Amino acid sequence: MGAPGKHKFEFPVGYEKFHNKQLFNFQLNRPYAFGYARLQDMREAGRKISSFSDWKREMLGQAEKAVSEGRLLNAAFYFRAAEFYTKSDDPDKSVLYDKFIDLFYTVFEEDEIEEHIVPYEGAYLVALRIPAAVSSKGTVVIHGGFDSFIEEFYSMMTCFSSQGYDVIGFEGPGQGASLRKFGLPLTLEWEKPVKTILDYFQLEEVTLIGISMGGWLCLRASAFEPRIKRVIATGHAIDYMKSMPSVFRKIHLWCMNHYPVFMNRMAALKFERRDGMAAWMVDQLKYITRKSKPLDALDVYVQMNEGNIHSELVRQYVLILTGRNDHFIPFKMHDLQLRALVNAKSVTGRVFAEEEHAQNHCQIGNIGLALETMIAWMDTH
Repeated sequence: MGAPGKHKFEFPVGYEKFHNKQLFNFQLNRPYAFGYARLQDMREAGRKISSFSDWKREMLGQAEKAVSEGRLLNAAFYFRAAEFYTKSDDPDKSVLYDKFIDLFYTVFEEDEIEEHIVPYEGAYLVALRIPAAVSSKGTVVIHGGFDSFIEEFYSMMTCFSSQGYDVIGFEGPGQGASLRKFGLPLTLEWEKPVKTILDYFQLEEVTLIGISMGGWLCLRASAFEPRIKRVIATGHAIDYMKSMPSVFRKIHLWCMNHYPVFMNRMAALKFERRDGMAAWMVDQLKYITRKSKPLDALDVYVQMNEGNIHSELVRQYVLILTGRNDHFIPFKMHDLQLRALVNAKSVTGRVFAEEEHAQNHCQIGNIGLALETMIAWMDTH
């Protein structure tokens, strides 16, 4: 094994205009912002994409070109990008996932990455551990949310390691290999997989970081797991149904409760036979929850609410990171979450503005600044 952090990542500053539609532009910026993609490749792909089928074709083309040129890091994440908008019933989805994983571990085979398969409820969770590059200040545990693989956060993990933290990244139920290889559907009781990870690695005091929807999950886990001492959440909603206007939310919930058969039929007509963000999100929800009906999958959003997150039980130091112009999560969620943490030891809110290039979802556009903010806060607390 090599030394931790053998690969040094640079996080480019700036949210690029790769595509006119945010649906595609954000996902082109995503691997670029984490230091995995080339600017010219994303620009070239963006010019040729107008549909999900275009997306798959162009990202596959970029991946195969990168392989032919020996740029295996780029290739790995272009296969991942191709997988991202591939529908759950497409057999290529698992093929593309395997190509990504194989290339990722080929690229980083000399880095000091410990791979762990952790027993969990008759199946397994997947975890990666990177030791601190210098004497350890403590342990950071990190996970994603709705649509990420833990390997995507490797550049962030190496940054924490270089600053003196042992780092463990894991995939819980509904994520990555825990879903694809071991069949674990999403659970909102996130304290259960977190407890399993803390028990397995024999950890007592950790910082837990949740990315995107993982922010909701990590706060939920922190409400029930005292071994978590510090919590960082970025890009989440305290209550996902409150993302929509109040009147529409009430109508939607009433119809779900009183006319489920009709609502399932309408959801199928609206989402399952079309392209677009809403159609992709419902397909992804069905995939990670292992539900066959749209309404059953959408119920996860209903359950990810202000009551079930249990903010009032969180007693740790908390840092909430929010992009001022997050296109997924309304900005009003930031203050709602801060106000709900009534029993936390301390609550720090950090809003990233456009002039910082970090105003987007999960600070895509300036990951380096987000990392600096997290590390400074952890060092202080």
